[in-house]
Amino acid sequence: MVRTVTALSVALLGFLLIGQGAYIHAKALVAQVLLERAFDESVATGRIVKPWSWADTWPVARIEVKRLHASAIVLAGSSGQALAFGPGHVEQTPDAGERGVAVYAAHRDTHFSFLRDVKPGDDIAVTRRDGRTFHYRVDDHAVVRYDASGIDPRADGYALALTTCWPFNAVTSGPLRYVVHATMVEGRE
Repeated sequence: MVRTVTALSVALLGFLLIGQGAYIHAKALVAQVLLERAFDESVATGRIVKPWSWADTWPVARIEVKRLHASAIVLAGSSGQALAFGPGHVEQTPDAGERGVAVYAAHRDTHFSFLRDVKPGDDIAVTRRDGRTFHYRVDDHAVVRYDASGIDPRADGYALALTTCWPFNAVTSGPLRYVVHATMVEGRE
């Protein structure tokens, strides 16, 4: 009897954990559909459009790496609530196309999982809410501590940094971040 109860308890716990993981990925996928609609409406109307009525953030850009067939809608801000639904534009960094380093962050296992396949020379297109698109060429990548990224948002030039947790296959958070560095090649204002 004890073995049966233990086996059922372990099985139930396993199903709950699998369900929680599936829920996180499903939420991320569904959110991107709603975010795409809100972003397209923002570009068409010039207004801020929230993806759902209770949202505390809104789409500000679309990031695309065509070679990888990867695309994600970026949200205003990089709070934990925003990152649950998509990449976030890190506060107090310039928008894409502006002088300095535009910084976007996302989770490694959902919206920025494609970063593991980005290579130097790849083109990253960032379309802003105003419909303008800016192209960046990947220069390199680095693994850094979260508190020692070396990113200066006020640096000269026009650059982009995409950041996520490292390593990609880790189960828990850690202090390391994977940062893709890119320099603008087209679309300068």
